[in-house]
Amino acid sequence: MRLKRRKRVPVILMLITSVLVEAKELQDIKYLSSADNTMQPAMFHDPEPEEPVPLVVALHTWSGDYRQKHHEPIREWCMKKGWAYIHPDFRGPARRPEATGSELVIGDIVSAVAHAGKVTKIDSEAVFLVGTSGGGYHCLVMAGKHPDLFAGISAWASISDLKAWYHDNMRSGRRYWSDIVKSCGGRPGDSEAVDEEYRKRSPLSYLRNAKGRVRLQIATGIRDGHNGSVPISHSLLAFNEVAEDQDRIGSEEIAFMTREARLPDSLRRADPDPVFGEKQPIFRRSSATATVTIFDGGHEILQPAAISWMESLHEKRQ
Repeated sequence: MRLKRRKRVPVILMLITSVLVEAKELQDIKYLSSADNTMQPAMFHDPEPEEPVPLVVALHTWSGDYRQKHHEPIREWCMKKGWAYIHPDFRGPARRPEATGSELVIGDIVSAVAHAGKVTKIDSEAVFLVGTSGGGYHCLVMAGKHPDLFAGISAWASISDLKAWYHDNMRSGRRYWSDIVKSCGGRPGDSEAVDEEYRKRSPLSYLRNAKGRVRLQIATGIRDGHNGSVPISHSLLAFNEVAEDQDRIGSEEIAFMTREARLPDSLRRADPDPVFGEKQPIFRRSSATATVTIFDGGHEILQPAAISWMESLHEKRQ
């Protein structure tokens, strides 16, 4: 019996140590939002650096909140790299007026960056934003509203036009149309006030502000909209807003790719890119400070590609 007790002690100590380490590495915090002077939750990793380090701000998906683990590989990479990481709530799931591209959301994300800079040493020239689906949508929101806050914004499977996405969901039978209605106060065309909500919450309305002012990685899988919830037209049209006129993708080419889930003969296939693994780029175009990539996949983020992109931007600065 004594031998058994001796064997249990190290196991218990290991469990306690593991919990303490995890608690130190990733903290459940609250910070003050300048949007309305309320305390907002976030998950935060402070590497306690001696010198300023980059910060990655990861945004949860449409139906998620700050406890979501969707971007866990990016968070774990930050911890190993010694970068700071914050995953704010920004009013939770996008199904009410306080959420979904609102001024409160924008203020919450700006304040999350400010909070990180107050409590630890952050390189203000190396703040990166990343998100998928609804998080990608809010990446585009922030690109249009606060392009100068970030060194790079990585938006995956993004929504860029809420009115268009409402109709996309009505055609596909996906439930997100009701979330949009709850957020905007009605259906498109119900009133001028409702239409204004759709407009001001849609990145296409102001994304041109980001042109040439922030590095943008816009990416999505060619089959999104078929086996995923956001047609690739949203990403392609977002790119057009921040591209030079001669680099814009034609409307017929966008319609073909969105409808057929393949590349038209008029466009050149993208070069291979090892960081995309088995889901290689099909189409890629760069203009000004933005790049759009359509890869062989669906509604998803390829986290190694997002990590590689952020790391390469940081290395170019050094």
